[in-house]
Amino acid sequence: MKNISIAAFSDADRRGVLNVILPIQQGEFGIPVTEADQPDLADIAAFYQSGTGGFWVARAHDEVVGTVGLKDIGSGQAALRKMFVASPFRGREFGVAGRLLDALLAHARTRGVTGIFLGTTDKFLAAHRFYEKKGFEELPKADLPRAFPVMAVDSKFYVLRLP
Repeated sequence: MKNISIAAFSDADRRGVLNVILPIQQGEFGIPVTEADQPDLADIAAFYQSGTGGFWVARAHDEVVGTVGLKDIGSGQAALRKMFVASPFRGREFGVAGRLLDALLAHARTRGVTGIFLGTTDKFLAAHRFYEKKGFEELPKADLPRAFPVMAVDSKFYVLRLP
């Protein structure tokens, strides 16, 4: 696994999280979104690490190389958000995305989460394949829970039902 560690987010990770997420959104996919457009990134602990939620980072040599968040949206449901892995750490060789998702799912199961929903842009084709291989099923936007936080760039939606 090439010295990759997964840990719960701490405030010391904030800059590293931004350094992973923003270049992927803006540079790789040309999505015109800024840090200011994402208030959840200003206070990750308050936004994600409450209720059944959580936020995890992947580190390689003490540098943040991946992120994933779980937002409690009530009624035993949660939203998967901010799943990003820096380009040099993608793929099976490192397994970063899978390990981040495993940490999120283990946490969700222990907290009684029964459904995890996510929204993504139609540009993230590799992400679609990843989620589908992990058991997520595409869902019409109209079938999302009312409390699901739809982002302006979201155009494709998924759900994973947990037993």
